[in-house]
Amino acid sequence: MVYFQGKLTDSTSENYALTFKPDDFISVVVTAEDPETAIPFNFPQQLAGNMGAGGQGYNMERPAQTGYLVDDEGNVELPVLGNYKVGGKTRKEVKKELTQQYDKYLNGPVVIVKIQNFKVTVLGDVSNPGTFTIPNERVTILEAIGIAGDLEMTGERKNVLVIRDRDGVKTEYRIDLTKKDFLNSPVYYLEQNDVVYVEPNSAARSTGTFWRTSGGIFISLTSLIITTVVLITNN
Repeated sequence: MVYFQGKLTDSTSENYALTFKPDDFISVVVTAEDPETAIPFNFPQQLAGNMGAGGQGYNMERPAQTGYLVDDEGNVELPVLGNYKVGGKTRKEVKKELTQQYDKYLNGPVVIVKIQNFKVTVLGDVSNPGTFTIPNERVTILEAIGIAGDLEMTGERKNVLVIRDRDGVKTEYRIDLTKKDFLNSPVYYLEQNDVVYVEPNSAARSTGTFWRTSGGIFISLTSLIITTVVLITNN
């Protein structure tokens, strides 16, 4: 199966920037010219120690991360600053705003903001379906499919479904991997918690339907024939 057929128009996917959403788990690390002065502005170390070993997301072998869970209204509770809205903002915007806030208290503040639980799910007719944590916060649909081991030969490449949840509203997108036009799709770059579903093609669905409806009968008839042949041979 050949991908990316046809003429490619100017891409509109280059301006992708991750924005924070409810249920994101983010870390905010603050440093300054005098590191001691920045300690009160970071996640409490005692609480971090009490969290013990565990995992964020689905990888239980990773140590517990320290950070802040974005609530339903897009807010996090930061030390000293208190309630702060990150929902709908990019990492660059949050970093700039927080640097301005910390500049009131610290000399030369430096802020590092990162999402800890960026993950996408790839399901259906792929070699290795599952939910995958993305460490670099940026993944294309091609990369996600590659992580899942690529589509099986029976996967429907012309009608791949992407389900995206924004503010509680789920939106479905359909893309054709055999055409270059999908490179301009709003789901070419996946967002956190996107779900990619590859349905089996018509031949695979027909085969599956046959075995579900007729497989038992076929197996029974085969067993009967084998039993009959064995009895005749023994006699």
